[in-house]
Amino acid sequence: MSEVILRGRRVVGGKAEGHALVSKDRICFLATIETNGLVIEEGHDLYGKNVAGTILTFPSSRGSTSGSYRLYEMALSGTAPKAILNIEADSVTVSGAILGNIPMLHRFDTDPTEVIKTGDYIVVDADVGTVRVKRQ
Repeated sequence: MSEVILRGRRVVGGKAEGHALVSKDRICFLATIETNGLVIEEGHDLYGKNVAGTILTFPSSRGSTSGSYRLYEMALSGTAPKAILNIEADSVTVSGAILGNIPMLHRFDTDPTEVIKTGDYIVVDADVGTVRVKRQ
């Protein structure tokens, strides 16, 4: 098993671990993802997948400020990602992650969408800004 460690800046503290779900596309939490975590936006590279319980890794969000509340609603219903990793955080995702108490990091030393692959096992410690990527 190999391991890579990424270092980023904390947005929302906390710890989480689980399997990665990686997108090269930006996400609009209101239009891209249903409250149950299912990605419903046709043409999105995660179409048909579910973000619930994953370490969701994507560049940044786009779209409606109501997306913050969608992410919060997902956290309340247990269908949110366990953690969020962004290239560059934005106010919509940050607000939702704060409300939902979802650990979040951004501004990594290396692009996480390039290093992390869907299915990798990820250990996030947003308190110290590290992401451990474990591969078999």
